[in-house]
Amino acid sequence: MKRLTFVCSNKESVMSIFPVKSKMAERTMKVLLPLLLGGAILYWMYRGFDFGLIRHTVLHEMNWWWMLASLPFGVTAQVFRGLRWRQTLSPIGEHARRTTAVNAIFVNYATSLVIPRSGEFVRCGVLKRWDHIPFVKSLGTVVTERAVDSLVVLMVTAITLLMQLPMFHRFFVTTGVHLDQLLGRFTTTGYIVTLICLIATIILAWVLVGQMRLGHRVKDAAAHLWQGVVSLRHIDSPTLYIIYTLGIWGSYFVHFHLTFYCFEDTASLSISSALVAFVVGSIAVIVPTPNGAGPWHFSVKTMLILYGVESNAALVFVLVVHTVQTFLVVLLGIMGWISLLLTRPLKQETNDTTTR
Repeated sequence: MKRLTFVCSNKESVMSIFPVKSKMAERTMKVLLPLLLGGAILYWMYRGFDFGLIRHTVLHEMNWWWMLASLPFGVTAQVFRGLRWRQTLSPIGEHARRTTAVNAIFVNYATSLVIPRSGEFVRCGVLKRWDHIPFVKSLGTVVTERAVDSLVVLMVTAITLLMQLPMFHRFFVTTGVHLDQLLGRFTTTGYIVTLICLIATIILAWVLVGQMRLGHRVKDAAAHLWQGVVSLRHIDSPTLYIIYTLGIWGSYFVHFHLTFYCFEDTASLSISSALVAFVVGSIAVIVPTPNGAGPWHFSVKTMLILYGVESNAALVFVLVVHTVQTFLVVLLGIMGWISLLLTRPLKQETNDTTTR
């Protein structure tokens, strides 16, 4: 009997290890797969590239004043997002502090550099830890926020395409280039990269849906989640919400557009050209890689080439701009986390009356 008990207990202990190993493997894959996907695309893009050209451009040709001028708009985009998020929480009876909401956004973007999209859950955890706002309620408002942002991107995309139709027409008439010839510049490998990105995006959506179903089976949790989703109908000031939304996407665009003036090859491009590259890049970051690394480089580089920028110059542009903007995200994340550590969590009973 003793031996049987020992064997059974051993078996139970061994079985108890498997879920732990499974979770560790899942977490490892969430980190490795996005890194591998982004790294593979970057390797393909920069294979055989002379990186000395980047060093020469950065040290001797690049106008860093324009880059510095662009950085504040990267900050304001996240600040506006934090303020808008705070506004959507009020209709469901939750009142986050401004500083907590904004710092949560800073940490959100920095965390997503490690595990894409994980920051959305982290920022909800920040509000729960510091301002005692239920996780599923705040997560519901995040779902609404992403839906609004997707709608904005679709609207900007449609407007951009309509604005650029005359340009495309003049381009085809003047050069005699047909659409099939233009697409011919998109290599077989380019099509493969695009297909891989689409597949990765579909897999991400499938995993997130699965996690939502698994994590919110409890009836009360689902109700709180839905309450957060529909919070937009009862916001205090729709005008202010629109201003925040315009502030977010206006800041994103200026943050990107000003970098065009840092480089001789892109400084002469029109604002509409920058808008096209911005829209394409915004869609590309849906692909689950750290800060869109790889897909963003590929899509923006492709658009710059179509607008007449030389290939090496386009490669320099996307690598330098993305690297600097990623460093800004990391810096803001560190600042946000330090600020949170220095912030005293609210007492449970004071949350409902907080308006700071």
